[in-house]
Amino acid sequence: MPFLTSPVLTAGALARRPQPTLATGDVLLLRPWRAADAPAVYEVFQDPVMHQWHARAADSEAEVAGWIGDWHRAWEEEREAQWAVTDADSGSLLGRVALREIRLDDGMAEVAYWTVPAARGRGIAVRATTALSRWALDETGFHRLELLHAVRNEASCHVATRTGFPLEGTKRSAVLHADGWHDMHLHARVRGD
Repeated sequence: MPFLTSPVLTAGALARRPQPTLATGDVLLLRPWRAADAPAVYEVFQDPVMHQWHARAADSEAEVAGWIGDWHRAWEEEREAQWAVTDADSGSLLGRVALREIRLDDGMAEVAYWTVPAARGRGIAVRATTALSRWALDETGFHRLELLHAVRNEASCHVATRTGFPLEGTKRSAVLHADGWHDMHLHARVRGD
């Protein structure tokens, strides 16, 4: 059965070119992950705050190296796009920003982020999310970006609102974490916002 509309983004919209490095316009750089990032990512996932708001843990650097390989394949398969957020001068890892659950036909994806403990409270997630949103909506042609976070995660809610993602509602009992089911705030931006 034919569709009555054309795809917002066609297959190859991402994978036909290498994953770009994105500048935030200040001292941050969003770059593709490298195998050498595995120890730093493993260290971040030992932080109790990560365990509170994320459903995933890391048991070893080798496991994280596998994630990084998966993140590269996800770009090639146009399923996800993951970036390391780094200091442009020192190269040190400050966080991660990503497009997850990419649906090219609908021009939609979900934004996700985290920051390393030492970088929290410095606007890293705000600046990285702003740069990623600009690239996805204005340069690449996505139509809608969604952003989900646990209702009790006030810091993440602050990032969403500061980056132009208005609150659209609450998804009740939507994500299972180690401490039980979390209600999730749904924020979104559409092209032209």
